[in-house]
Amino acid sequence: MNLLAIETSTEACSVALIHGDEVVARSELAPRRHAELVLPMADALLAEAGLGRHALDVIAVGRGPGAFTGVRLGISLAQGMALALDVPVVTVSSLAALALEAPEDDATILAVIDARMGEIYAASYRRDDNGGLIELDEERVCMPAALSLSPSPAWHVVGTGWTTYADVLRPHLTGELRSAEGSRYPQARHVAELAAREFSAGRAGAPEHALPVYLRDKVALTLVEQGKA
Repeated sequence: MNLLAIETSTEACSVALIHGDEVVARSELAPRRHAELVLPMADALLAEAGLGRHALDVIAVGRGPGAFTGVRLGISLAQGMALALDVPVVTVSSLAALALEAPEDDATILAVIDARMGEIYAASYRRDDNGGLIELDEERVCMPAALSLSPSPAWHVVGTGWTTYADVLRPHLTGELRSAEGSRYPQARHVAELAAREFSAGRAGAPEHALPVYLRDKVALTLVEQGKA
């Protein structure tokens, strides 16, 4: 299997390639430069593997939630490449990809991205026996103080939402906080890992069915709302 994965939903721009049993990836923290970086990154990985684009079997992409512009870019690139190459697309939750940044043990993982405007994108997971993820609740956008989580004896927290709202989020975590990494971002390496499972299970789709997940339809506060914030 030759699988190319793209993840541009946050400040981190990353691309990964699964070529046989090997996974190679490139990532750069580069706000507002994703459109400039992502295709050269992809071409560089393919060149290192000695592959042309037409050798790809499937394109994978982080579908969000995240920054509107970044999510749109990733989906558009994945659709365009897949249509040109006549290959399917697998979309992967960017929060699920972020969750795989957490240590590998039995603790519950809270993936939380700073959504700006006083809100967060969040979902919680636990690892299954095969190294995959089990989603414990639905992805949502909410104010940090309104986050509702099921009880768990132990937690890992990953994502920029922790950096911004740690003091607000901490009381929502029952049990032991084993780790908290606020500088973690969704990575294409993990998009590729999750997408490979979906592709092997026959759950890839046509490019036109690859849709973004925004979780909200608003990108900025009105002047009135800014005054209340």
